[in-house]
Amino acid sequence: MPAPTTSTGSNRALEANRARALTEQADRCSVMLEAILAALRSPRLGDRAARQAATEVATNTLVELRTWTIEHRAAVVEPVTGAFERLRRDLGPLLRYGELDVQFVEPPANGRALPGEVAHAARAIVRNAVLTFADAGQARRVRIEWGCDGLNLLVGIRDDGAGDIDAHDDSLRPIVEQVSHLDGTMRVASTPGWGTEMNITIPLDPPEPALDGSDLTDREREIMRQVASGARNREIADEIGVSEHTVKFHVSKLLRRTGTRNRAELAALLH
Repeated sequence: MPAPTTSTGSNRALEANRARALTEQADRCSVMLEAILAALRSPRLGDRAARQAATEVATNTLVELRTWTIEHRAAVVEPVTGAFERLRRDLGPLLRYGELDVQFVEPPANGRALPGEVAHAARAIVRNAVLTFADAGQARRVRIEWGCDGLNLLVGIRDDGAGDIDAHDDSLRPIVEQVSHLDGTMRVASTPGWGTEMNITIPLDPPEPALDGSDLTDREREIMRQVASGARNREIADEIGVSEHTVKFHVSKLLRRTGTRNRAELAALLH
C-alpha cells in the first residue's frame, strides 16, 4: 500500500510552525546574550562576580530552552496570566544585571486564554521592544502592560528614552512584521525628551491567510519576484522606481496574505 501523501497546505503549516519555533528560540538566545553582556559590563560587579553572573544566566537559559521545547510541542492555548508570567521570566536575566527598570502591569486574571501562536508572538514582540530600548542606551524605565478585551490581546510598552523612534525605524521592522503576520495593528507615538509609547492590538482569532495571486497587481507580483530573489527593500525600490516605504507597505501586505511572518519565510514559500 502506498504511503499517504501530505497536502501542500499541511506542509506549509508545518514549515511555518517550525520557523516560528526557531524564531522563538532565537529571541530567547538574544535575550540571554544581552543579559550576559549586561552582567559583564555592570559597574556594580567585579570581574569574578560578573563571570559568575554570566555563567548563571547561560546555564539557566539553556535549562529554560529545553523546558520550553518540551512545552511548546503540546501548547495549544495559554492562560493570559501564565503567558505574561513567562514573559517576566524571559526578561529576568536582562533586568537583573542591566540598567533598565521595568514595570509589569499584570493582565486580568480572568482574561481569555491566548492561542499559542499569539502568546509566543506577543512575548517576542515585547522582548524585541525592550532590546530596542536597551540598545538605544537612553531609556532608564520601561512599562509593560497586557490586557484583553475578549477579542484582542492589547499590549502597551512605554519607555522614558529620547523619544526619537517612529514606526518606520529599522529597529522596529521585526515587530512590525510580527504584528502584520497576526493581522494586528501597531501605533508608535514618540515625544522628544519624553520617550516612546507602542500600542499593539493582536486579534485572538486571526483569519487563516491564504496565498492567492489572482488579484495581485503587477507591482505586487514584481515585488514578490524581487523578494524571492533575495533583494532588500532599497534594492527593490531602486529597481522598480518607487520609495522604500512603498516597498515596505507591499511586503507587509504580502506577509499577511501568504501567512508568512518574515521575508525568509515569504521567499521560501515563493520558491
